[in-house]
Amino acid sequence: MARRALIMVEGHPRGNGLLYVKAAQHLGLHPITLSADPARYGYLAAERIETIHVDTDNLNALIRECSRLHATYDIAGITGALDSVYATVAKLCRHFDLPGPNPASIDQCLDKFAQRQLLAEASLPIPAYRLAANASDVKISAAEIGLPVILKPAEGSGSRGVRLCRNIDELAEHTAYLLGGKHIWRSSPRILVEEFVQGPHYVAEIMGNEVIGITAVEFDPPPHFVFRKLTFPAPLTDGDHKRIADVSLSCLRALGLGWGPSCIELRWTKRGPIVIEVNPRLAGAPDPQLIEAAYGIDLIDQHTKIVIGDQWNLRRTRSGTAAARFLVADRDGILDWIGGDSRAAAVSGVAEVKLYVESKAPIVRKGDIGDCIGHVIAASPTFAETETILRRAVDLIDWSITPFSTTGE
Repeated sequence: MARRALIMVEGHPRGNGLLYVKAAQHLGLHPITLSADPARYGYLAAERIETIHVDTDNLNALIRECSRLHATYDIAGITGALDSVYATVAKLCRHFDLPGPNPASIDQCLDKFAQRQLLAEASLPIPAYRLAANASDVKISAAEIGLPVILKPAEGSGSRGVRLCRNIDELAEHTAYLLGGKHIWRSSPRILVEEFVQGPHYVAEIMGNEVIGITAVEFDPPPHFVFRKLTFPAPLTDGDHKRIADVSLSCLRALGLGWGPSCIELRWTKRGPIVIEVNPRLAGAPDPQLIEAAYGIDLIDQHTKIVIGDQWNLRRTRSGTAAARFLVADRDGILDWIGGDSRAAAVSGVAEVKLYVESKAPIVRKGDIGDCIGHVIAASPTFAETETILRRAVDLIDWSITPFSTTGE
């Protein structure tokens, strides 16, 4: 009998990729990663995971590779952890008649302008928005909406290219950044100009049509949106939790989603919950780890079961709280050293300490998820205790960055 395999299209460099590999092995599957650049994912070599070099932007190349693998393995499922490949994953699943999301729904959701249009047609609460292709469009759109506005690429994730523009100068500066060759576009530049809605930020964590819980999000100071802290479950009243959950599930219906994982970002405003973004995939690390620390639910394991058509369940095995603090670089330069992570991990109640970088790595901040150089997760029965544990652990970690030389030496 052929060995059952799980195909991963690309991996994930900061946590979830290795967890999918472990989940596959736990379920008796042989994990195989298809990647255009396997060296991006250090765990593949470290764990001796079967890896195949292939152009993952080329659907036909992936179909050929999976067909070749099918001669040796029983392919139980195909999945991926990155936004950039998730639509392709859906098409592969459809081609090989494997469990997977609707490709058309994923495509239209990953196009943030198309997503906005569908949510608006369904009368769901969203910020005012316009689509711009050039600097003139941006300026006109911002005038129509009214400053401050958010400028963001119509495709992408991790807050890459996203900025709050509070005045005309910042608007012109970020427009020039997006259109001047510094931002990498996968297709022709398309910029969303959006109303800046203010209020606490939340993420509804969903599997299928079930809201597992809601995470509270804190960012570093604007104009960028760099994650600083996550708390799960968010300290909400039952009524507010229900309003966020109801709006989130309405988003899934409007976008034709509801298979597998999704995460929906919202802000709580004077108008109630406003939908910022719908992501048709599992949230990146450390959201799944937070949920496991607080509720005992392994989302990556459960998602893998969905991918291979097995029975899955989201039953809680505990009812606690968890919080994550991101370690954010404070300057550009060379990371001389980073330490204290072992002492932080030894603090009672710390669930995970993970560093994303090593000494001597160059640090170039861009105002996005890449500015984070690690995270710490703490968990306990109460919010207050979790906060105390987290603060104690984070205080043990320190680093030094030497700014890049400006003398040319």
